[in-house]
This record gives sequence, structure tokens and C-alpha cells, in this order.
Amino acid sequence: QVQLVESGGGLVQAGESLRLSCVVSGSIVRINAVGWYRQAPGKQRELVAVIPSGGIPNYADSVKGRFTISRDNAKNTVYLQMNSLKPEDTAVYYCNIKGDVGTRWGQGTQVTVSS
Repeated sequence: QVQLVESGGGLVQAGESLRLSCVVSGSIVRINAVGWYRQAPGKQRELVAVIPSGGIPNYADSVKGRFTISRDNAKNTVYLQMNSLKPEDTAVYYCNIKGDVGTRWGQGTQVTVSS
């Protein structure tokens, strides 16, 4: 059974930083893409950042220059470094993978940014 477990969320003030982690476990032969999404109250889930099979990260315009996605294959972990956080970054952040097991989601971790 494939599991994604996120951690690292919390309450911070505007301008501060957080690093989210997503540990992937289970029987996975191939991961094509890893990504982070977020969902704010009353809004649809949106893509934040993704590392596709080609390996070049893509970012939502709203986070470009502030967020960095990375993966450590040896640790089966995906990271999202979030700098210069803004109140509008407040949301539940979800880790996502696509591969031979299909699409899998983590349970989410709450990020709250106060002004």
C-alpha cells in the first residue's frame, strides 16, 4: 500500500519561512511526477509546484521566486521550501505523486500565515 505523509506545516507570520516534507512509502516501481497542491477555504485545490518526468520544476505564478520544490530519491521524500510567506498562502498543502500506482495524495498539512 502506497502512503504519502506530509509534515512541516504550522502557524507563521508574514515574511517567515516553512519547509514541508512528504515521505513516500510502499511498493512503487516508478514515480513520473511529484508535486504540491494547496486548497484554501472555499476555493478549489490548485497546483503549487511540480517536478515532472522531465525533471524541470514548474511553479504557480503566485509562488515563483518564493517557493522551491525538491526531491530526495534516497529518502523517498519530496520537499517544499516556502520563503517570504504571505497571508494568501494560507491553505492545506497536499503532496501528490503520479506513477505506476496511479495518482496518490497525502492527507494534507495546514499552513497558516498571519499578517
